[in-house]
Amino acid sequence: MKNILKDLKRRDHKRYLGGLDVFKYIGPGLLVTVGFIDPGNWASNFAAGSEFGYSLLWVVTLSTIMLIVLQHNVAHLGIVTGLCLSEAATKYTPKWVSRPILGTAVLASISTSLAEILGGAIALEMLFDISIIWGAILTTVFVVIMLFTNSYKKIERSIIAFVSVIGLSFIYELFLVKIDWPLAVEGWVTPAFPEGSMLIIMSVLGAVVMPHNLFLHSEVIQSHEYNKQDDSSIRKVLKYELFDTLFSMIVGWAINSAMILLAAATFFKSGIQVEELQQAKSLLEPLLGSSAAVVFALALLMAGISSTITSGMAAGSIFAGIFGESYHIKDSHSQVGVILSLGIALLLIFFIGDPFKGLLISQMVLSIQLPFTVFLQVGLTSSRKVMGQYVNSKWSSFVLYAIAGIVTVLNIMLLISELV
Repeated sequence: MKNILKDLKRRDHKRYLGGLDVFKYIGPGLLVTVGFIDPGNWASNFAAGSEFGYSLLWVVTLSTIMLIVLQHNVAHLGIVTGLCLSEAATKYTPKWVSRPILGTAVLASISTSLAEILGGAIALEMLFDISIIWGAILTTVFVVIMLFTNSYKKIERSIIAFVSVIGLSFIYELFLVKIDWPLAVEGWVTPAFPEGSMLIIMSVLGAVVMPHNLFLHSEVIQSHEYNKQDDSSIRKVLKYELFDTLFSMIVGWAINSAMILLAAATFFKSGIQVEELQQAKSLLEPLLGSSAAVVFALALLMAGISSTITSGMAAGSIFAGIFGESYHIKDSHSQVGVILSLGIALLLIFFIGDPFKGLLISQMVLSIQLPFTVFLQVGLTSSRKVMGQYVNSKWSSFVLYAIAGIVTVLNIMLLISELV
């Protein structure tokens, strides 16, 4: 008892895993999470659920596991080196290796921005009957204002708010439908390749494991000044970063799964194949009521705006990294990257006849570019010259290369299925 009273009087206790410590490191992961609950995911997930029911839920599970490993690994690169993936590639690899890969990454960011802007435009059409073209213009203008006038932390807070709205929207919608949970659980853990599903599988994969998010995560980590000089500080940051990544990716897994569950329980059950997001809203009204349809459209708008912000930031980071610079919206290289990504994406929308098909194809393009980014990332994090004592273990390198191999094989399967 005396020892307890004596201990209570002490004021020199060391802090250990305090609640505020954990929340101080939450942010970068959620900023990345919005990238894989973007409008491209909505299109892929609603197509998967309406056409194949619960059978493609396993793709979300596999993709999320892969994403956790990849995002945690690329965050290590940013924390240890103080460089984003694009900067590290420029510094440590020959130009004939880095330039083509980073060039295709810029193209992937344009494909991403196209999907995000389209999603925002579709949502505005649902809510206010604004045409797709004008909706795309309004979405792009709003995002450019956000990017050019806000700091990282303000944008992070906005993104966290957007993610919360999206998550709560789908929780609300799930309460309105009857889910076949045994079938859903089976779908989460049992791989299946129904006939004609490869395009959808690759779209879901590309929509979750997005190459631009790998560049973005390694960049955003710098905004928190996580790069420390002493070993103990680096190890502490690495530990907390894992919590942030796990929490954020699980949130993304839940929201993506909810989309497929909703589509399977409503459209697949009724024998309706969703071919456009506007159709999904109109079909939800008689099935779930008008309030559910409005919530759906509002959540899509939040997803479109927030994910366009992150795709623009990623493009700025990639482009600036080609010139050996970090992302800063006041820097001309970052500005050019942002404008290239959003501007070209907006221009392409003027020539897209089928917005829903455009969303699906944009996600497939991401999955095709993904192996190049992953092989580049793993090569850097497996290099002792780059990472020092924090270099990947042999087991980590094996797992990371296996992920790149899986994505490559799935791409080949898609190519074969399209040719046959």
